[in-house]
Amino acid sequence: MKEKKIFDAVTDVRDELIEEAKITMYKKKKPMWVIWVAIAACAAIVMGIGLLIPGTGNNNPNSGMLLEVMYPKAYAFEDSDTKRAIREQNPVDENFINSIKEFSYKTGSAILSDNGKNKNYSPLSLFYALGLATSGAKGDTQAELLDFLGVPDIETLTLQSRNLYRTLYRDNEIGKLKIANSIWMENELNGKPIVFKEDFVKQAVENFYASSHSVDFAKEETGKAMAKWIQNQTNGTLSPTIEVDPEQILTIINTVYFYDQWVDRFDKQKTAQSIFYLANGDKEKADFMNQTFSSAGFSRGEGFTRAGLQLKNASQMIFILPDAGVSPYDLLSSSEQMKEIFEGGERLNGEVVWKIPKFNFGSEFSLKDTLGSLGIVSAFRPDADFTGITDHTAFISNVRQETHIAIDEIGVEASAFTRIEYAGAALPNGRADMILNSPFIYGITAQNGTLLFVGVCENPAEN
Repeated sequence: MKEKKIFDAVTDVRDELIEEAKITMYKKKKPMWVIWVAIAACAAIVMGIGLLIPGTGNNNPNSGMLLEVMYPKAYAFEDSDTKRAIREQNPVDENFINSIKEFSYKTGSAILSDNGKNKNYSPLSLFYALGLATSGAKGDTQAELLDFLGVPDIETLTLQSRNLYRTLYRDNEIGKLKIANSIWMENELNGKPIVFKEDFVKQAVENFYASSHSVDFAKEETGKAMAKWIQNQTNGTLSPTIEVDPEQILTIINTVYFYDQWVDRFDKQKTAQSIFYLANGDKEKADFMNQTFSSAGFSRGEGFTRAGLQLKNASQMIFILPDAGVSPYDLLSSSEQMKEIFEGGERLNGEVVWKIPKFNFGSEFSLKDTLGSLGIVSAFRPDADFTGITDHTAFISNVRQETHIAIDEIGVEASAFTRIEYAGAALPNGRADMILNSPFIYGITAQNGTLLFVGVCENPAEN
């Protein structure tokens, strides 16, 4: 394979996918989700690939953005024709969706461990970050990562990741689901150029919509630039502090930013303060949103009741209430158990009474050890094979995720949205009291069932 320095490599990317790097001034403003969004969440992963040659950085005068991605064109909320055309032009195989679900349950059951804290995790963000790294792996490292992702080959991974990206992308007057990727590359070390493979750079843009940046990892400004990129991509909901290492040569960052409005928003006049019972027996006061549906679907399984609330862009927020005496972590004890609470149980229909605490919190995870325990070994070793990215000795040195989620009753009733009631619902055969006044599990799913976020609310009063 022909190698070029990164500045040559980016010139062959299709024009419609990129634009010239420009200095963009961002006007500081109040995040939109604080003003009117009903549900907001975002996630970011930083993946560093370290070089086994100590260095002190470089004086590269060309540091900065090399390549900026043109994201899919936004379309209006009511434009169902465009939405349908995008799905038809970008088919996502059901096996790929199932692989992401299995990945979500495998990683989620390991990451959402019992530590008495609120936890919010994005399986989709981790999948995309690892997917981009996998696209540059070779040999045993590639085989191990593909097996972990549940994908048969690189061609399937890249094509399906691209199609899924395009079908999930939303940016309209009602809500957003925006996935962003970026690669941050050290261009020179100890006076010697670091050569990145042309194919890696091109497919990162074309299949993962990843912008490319040339940086000096010996400078503090690089960490600030990456943090600023995350902040911009997540509408200000994440402002991480990123420490860089002069020995690293590449960082891959993924963000997922989501917000949407309830189809049936909660009446603020019915929000009332009540008691939330903590796992340790203590009590906290919280503001609870209240709503009752005379006929709605729900599911009951061993140790849990599950019900969901629809969001206007066809996504859904699922709530899983453990039975009395059952811990959320009993229900998250294995990938099989986690799959059961999200997909299993007896499907019923009847009155559903909701009492949901408002909450707003963030989480941080260091995932290297967890991923190692789940079977990723080769990618973390000094002899890892990432020769699809560079011929320098490189391995994954760190994987981190930081997230934020907030829900409340606020929403905007857009004139473009019309709700139509259809006759023919199933006869009531039960009742579900979704009184979420003790630790519970939640998830946010896209229309195709992709699990965007999953977490445990231990204490809604804890920010």
